[in-house]
Amino acid sequence: MTSSLLSLAQAAAAPGGSALVQFAPLILIFGVFYFLVIRPQQKKSKQHQEMLTQLRAGDLVVTQGGIIGKISGIKDAEITVEVQQGVRIKFLRSHITNKYTPGEAPKADAKAS
Repeated sequence: MTSSLLSLAQAAAAPGGSALVQFAPLILIFGVFYFLVIRPQQKKSKQHQEMLTQLRAGDLVVTQGGIIGKISGIKDAEITVEVQQGVRIKFLRSHITNKYTPGEAPKADAKAS
C-alpha cells in the first residue's frame, strides 16, 4: 500500500518529465538565435571598429549621412573630412561607415520600386 502511494506521489510530482527535457526547446531556440543574430552582429561590430582604428589621413570615407570626402585630420574621437577644396567638416569617428573606393556601386538594402 505504501509503495503504491509513493509511486502515485512521484507520478504527480513530475508529470512532464525532467526539467532538462522541459527546457530543451528553450535552450535550442536561444542557441539558434545566438548563431543567427547575436554572433554575426558582434563580428560586424568588431570589423567596423578595426576599420575605424585603421583610418589614416588621405583615405576616402563615407559618413552615415552619405557624405563622401577625404580625411584631412584625425584626433581621438573626431575626424576632419574635406568634402570639397577648402571645405572641411568635423565628424565623430563613430559616424564613419566605411572607406570609399571610386567607381564602387552603391550598396542598396532594398530594390527601389
